[in-house]
Amino acid sequence: MPTLTEKILAAHLTDGEMKPGNEIGLRIDQTLTQDSTGTMAYLELEAMDIDRVKTERSVAYIDHNMLQSGPENFDDHLFIQSAAENFGITYSRPGNGICHQVHLENFGIPGKTLIGSDSHTPTGGGLGMIAIGAGGVDVAAAMAGRSYYITCPEVIEVRLTGQLRTGVSAKDIILYVLQQETVKGGVNKVYEYTGDGVKTLSVPERATITNMGAELGATCSIFPSDENTKVYMDSMGRGDQWIPLAADDDAQYLKTIHVDLSALEPMTACPHSPDKVVTVESLSGMKINQVAIGSCTNSSYLDLARCAAILKGQKVAENVSLVISPGSRTILKQMASDGILSIFLEAGARILECGCGPCIGMGQAPNTDGVSLRTFNRNFFGRSGTKSAQVYLVSPETAAISAITGVLTSPAGDERLAGVTVPERYDRDDHLFIFPSDEKIGHTPLVKGPNIKGVPLGEPVAETLSGKVAAYLEDNITTDHIMPSNASLLPFRSNIPHLANFCLTPSDADFPSRCQDMQGTEYAPIIVAGDNYGQGSSREHAALAPLYLGVKAVIAKSFARIHKANLINNAIIPMTFANPADYDDFNLGDVLSFSDLPAQIKARKVTVKNETTGKTYELNLELGERQERLLLEGGLLTSIKHGK
Repeated sequence: MPTLTEKILAAHLTDGEMKPGNEIGLRIDQTLTQDSTGTMAYLELEAMDIDRVKTERSVAYIDHNMLQSGPENFDDHLFIQSAAENFGITYSRPGNGICHQVHLENFGIPGKTLIGSDSHTPTGGGLGMIAIGAGGVDVAAAMAGRSYYITCPEVIEVRLTGQLRTGVSAKDIILYVLQQETVKGGVNKVYEYTGDGVKTLSVPERATITNMGAELGATCSIFPSDENTKVYMDSMGRGDQWIPLAADDDAQYLKTIHVDLSALEPMTACPHSPDKVVTVESLSGMKINQVAIGSCTNSSYLDLARCAAILKGQKVAENVSLVISPGSRTILKQMASDGILSIFLEAGARILECGCGPCIGMGQAPNTDGVSLRTFNRNFFGRSGTKSAQVYLVSPETAAISAITGVLTSPAGDERLAGVTVPERYDRDDHLFIFPSDEKIGHTPLVKGPNIKGVPLGEPVAETLSGKVAAYLEDNITTDHIMPSNASLLPFRSNIPHLANFCLTPSDADFPSRCQDMQGTEYAPIIVAGDNYGQGSSREHAALAPLYLGVKAVIAKSFARIHKANLINNAIIPMTFANPADYDDFNLGDVLSFSDLPAQIKARKVTVKNETTGKTYELNLELGERQERLLLEGGLLTSIKHGK
């Protein structure tokens, strides 16, 4: 009676009891990094002093920081390449494509475990993998052969019935689920897709859904490995790696979400959250300025072929800028050979390189007050590079037809989409991979440009803590708020001292200077926040920058899964209000005091006194024994460096 999730977790269990809520350790088969997070991960791996990685496959992708307006990004690429060669990691060169799409094509295997220093690593669930986003130090530890720890998740069934109508896509499925579950509904949960409707979805469609499971806050999402999985792997020349996998017929789930595919309509997520979902029809006719098609969510050949079917013989509206980012070099080559690339060019689209590009804020910012339709996974405030822009998340089909009409338009029933097919075999090659070589492993010097700085280390929790509320924040603060991601800051992902100057500035411009003013005083900065603090990206920079600024604790109503783990890994104490209403009693600048902290951490109950008001409050600390030890020892990297 186990679920598919439980089967794979049980096969990889190294520590703990598989009971929801318990912390469990997992053996990790594969890892991935990308260049926005990879520099820190490999600096951390270097600090662990290992000879070579212990995983079956680890891949370093270059796909985020592709814009080279100065030497920083190129220097990071050279560092990552040297680290890959030295530690026995496969290196994916710039131009090869987006990590999740390329990993799906080349390395994903049903039943394997994968963690990546990118929150959209769950894309691999479309192949029947347990694929989880994690902080860089967790990925580095897995590469070093250590177990990866998570809270044992509860499993939610999403039962699909029926079949999508023409013009309705996989993107609409996950937007509907987000509408039902919200951006915090999936914390410490796995969404497992079942039902007859699963058979109607190809692997690229499934991967779109599992990719955006990250927006639910979920540990991961997963589809069974079936004949459709085999068809996809055959098309990539990897059919010999396919195995069938499915839940037992009588598997037990926490709950079941029923989705009738035949009843779904084209959907859109409105600014500035992926769960603010309405039908496209309800906003039909809204004037738009920009359309961006691509990202790890919707850059497959199938996605782009459907866009081409709509754009063939048409012209992009005069008021619209259309940009397209193919997901991989394999897809771009196939588009060229099949004539799809010509269709896009004739229509007036601009073709970007195979990379994350505008999704990560690396170029193609909308105009002032502009309306941008994007097939991406996030529309957080300011992420596009234009704070006044209104960003809507849509399917590729909605994006393509709207680019022609110049207004938001539903593709429902568009007969141009009927009969779109994908190749039986893609022209996949390994030309832009550098595979591990025994001659180079352990013998390649690490190449560090002047922008690459050291990793800040956490400190063991002290007996007492005196602090001031250095930031007082609302609900749903994202990692984009905590550590902004844009074209001017992304080149400094390996330079925490520089990045720290911008920490939390989208929410509080004075936060960095406020923290700096506390340095050398008796007070440490403390952050107070609402629900779902730290949602979004897995970037550990959102913990490393506060660590550098001296932050010792965060008190929130609740935390996003990955960010909470990143805080613990860096010895920043993540506490929640025992009574959420107490949040309202705190103010910026309040002086807070904690006593006998190690004992209170062990008890999982912490008392804080607000010295400014004279009141005391109870806080909860949800930790496993391992996490307790990490806080007391100064974080994961500090613990490893001390041989623990």
